[in-house]
Amino acid sequence: MIDVVMPQMGESIVEGTLTKWLKKAGDRVERDEPLFEISTDKVDTEIPSPVAGTLSEIMVEEGKTVGINTVVGRISDGANGAAAPAAQPVAQPAAPPTTPAPAPAAAAPTPPAQPQPVAEPVATVVEETAGPLSPLVRKMARENNIDLSRVRGTGAGGRITKQDLDTYLASSSQPPAPQSQAAPQPQAPPPPPQTAVQPVVNVPPPPPPSAPQPQAQQITYSAATKVEPMSIMRQKIAEHMVFSQRTSAHVTTVHKVDMTRVAKMRDKVKGNFQAQYGFGLTFLPFILRAATAAIRQFPILNASIEGTNIIYHRDINMGIAVALENGLIVPVIRNADEKNIVGLQRAIADLAARARSRQLRPDEVQGGTFSVTNFGSFGSVFATPVINQPQVAILGVGSVEKEPVVVEDAIAIRSMCYLALTFDHRLIDGALADQFTGKVKQVLQDWAEEVM
Repeated sequence: MIDVVMPQMGESIVEGTLTKWLKKAGDRVERDEPLFEISTDKVDTEIPSPVAGTLSEIMVEEGKTVGINTVVGRISDGANGAAAPAAQPVAQPAAPPTTPAPAPAAAAPTPPAQPQPVAEPVATVVEETAGPLSPLVRKMARENNIDLSRVRGTGAGGRITKQDLDTYLASSSQPPAPQSQAAPQPQAPPPPPQTAVQPVVNVPPPPPPSAPQPQAQQITYSAATKVEPMSIMRQKIAEHMVFSQRTSAHVTTVHKVDMTRVAKMRDKVKGNFQAQYGFGLTFLPFILRAATAAIRQFPILNASIEGTNIIYHRDINMGIAVALENGLIVPVIRNADEKNIVGLQRAIADLAARARSRQLRPDEVQGGTFSVTNFGSFGSVFATPVINQPQVAILGVGSVEKEPVVVEDAIAIRSMCYLALTFDHRLIDGALADQFTGKVKQVLQDWAEEVM
């Protein structure tokens, strides 16, 4: 019998809420298969089974908050239990069979070892070449009988993501095209893969946003009103937002930026970029690159307040807001100033994909020193974001749109964008905030750095 415990999801985490059991008592569960979901004040995630066996007992009910290392359930590992006692008896009779001639016959049955790889042969091979597979990906592959060696991974380092499996399933469901129409037919399949892969990237140009679109909420009423408890994540978001507003003196300054140079650079290389690296190029890494340059010039924007002390942070750990189906999370790109455009885009794609598949580690949502939120991905021109405590500023990015602009007394079509910096007026004055945002604007408008 194996105890399943509430894991410690980070040094500062002392408890977690078991939000949902993914298996029922008596169900068979494989090793690394998602067993239950938990929620903490840092991250929501699925917890995989430590062993293969049968979930024999559920000891903590859904919705209950317990301390770390609390036993939440037990798994009966029948295979291991039978193997242990069997190993000793077999070891003794093993000597007699050596004398008779049938011993060579034992060598012939060795082929039974071949059936073992059948359990997860493809997953093992793919994991060696394309990086670790998340429990969610393993589960989808098992349920849909997918040969993972046939799936092209678009995650960091060729890692196979949930979106890749969605794309594979969508394309494989299309009927084969007759050879006579082979040329026109391939044009139809591409749209499904694009819509499936796009959610990995958080910032699109003016067309419909690539971030997951909020679905129309369906509510069934049995009376004049319906009462529904908030999810754990929504409760935590509410607490953090109110706490931030109560802690900091929020002020927002908005600057209009000409993104034409960046847009032209992006359009020039985005095709080759996608082909070479396996993920798309968005505007967000350019924004992060410009923000880190401005922070180096104005390091107080990378500080925090502790009592009456100012804490200056040497490392620039950039938080990026990622919209989820039921909330928001801010994973962190550490030492963002040390990465080029390719490195920043790779980190953005990887963190966003794993945030949406609930595979972030606790340390990946902690330690941020400055945040960027891209509300423009949903078509917003600009907004007034709330500071992510204990930071002292957050930069909001509006949609990049072409519009007529007066340039040297002539009207020109330019790619324009609003940047909204919300800052803590307890520490940062308006003039300094405008200087900082002005530096970000300058870097973007005078962009000269090569991407590839």
